[in-house]
Amino acid sequence: MAHDLPKLATNEYGVKQLLLDNQPYVMLAGELMNSSASTLESMALKWQHLKDLNLNTVLLAVTWEQLEPEEGQYDFAIVDGLIKEARKYDLKLVFLWFGSWKNGTSGYAPYWVMKDTKRFPRMRDEKGQNLPYLANFTSALTNIESKAFYKLMDHIRQIDSEEQTVLMVQVENEVGILGDSRDRSIMAETLFKKDVPEQLIKYIVKNEKRILPEIIE
Repeated sequence: MAHDLPKLATNEYGVKQLLLDNQPYVMLAGELMNSSASTLESMALKWQHLKDLNLNTVLLAVTWEQLEPEEGQYDFAIVDGLIKEARKYDLKLVFLWFGSWKNGTSGYAPYWVMKDTKRFPRMRDEKGQNLPYLANFTSALTNIESKAFYKLMDHIRQIDSEEQTVLMVQVENEVGILGDSRDRSIMAETLFKKDVPEQLIKYIVKNEKRILPEIIE
């Protein structure tokens, strides 16, 4: 039996709703700590507690370092296990993808990415020193992480299209930098000094009253 994908829709009263198989779904969700779902063993005692809290949805992380421990070699054991256990307790899941960045750091990127500073450059501070964070203007990094994320989504589609245990996936988590206002790497500096795109200026002018004051200023 085919099911419609979970989606956001506006009802007849102008209210946005999350629909699961075209029926309103009220998400009573709990979010786990960053690495709580890093192993199935660490999750084993948590499922019943989550159920006892009368939750129907759990937000937990899936990390790039776990999914692709070696370049081009994908391991879905944890993803499969989390989905299987969630079904056992009649819980839905929202996966938080921790890829190249998580809360302004790169702590969940694979080791093979972090050790290759030539292929995957680092952000830099005002003194030109490398920071332990991946530079976010690197096409090689974007391409290879996009491939890993595609593999994750395709795998979820293959094993979960029928039951739809996974409601949604957050693409990245708080891309940014700690300890400075922005990246000072060569590529970042080059882009920063360019003119602001005309399309963005037109949008800001048109939507000035809808934009937060600190952005306008």
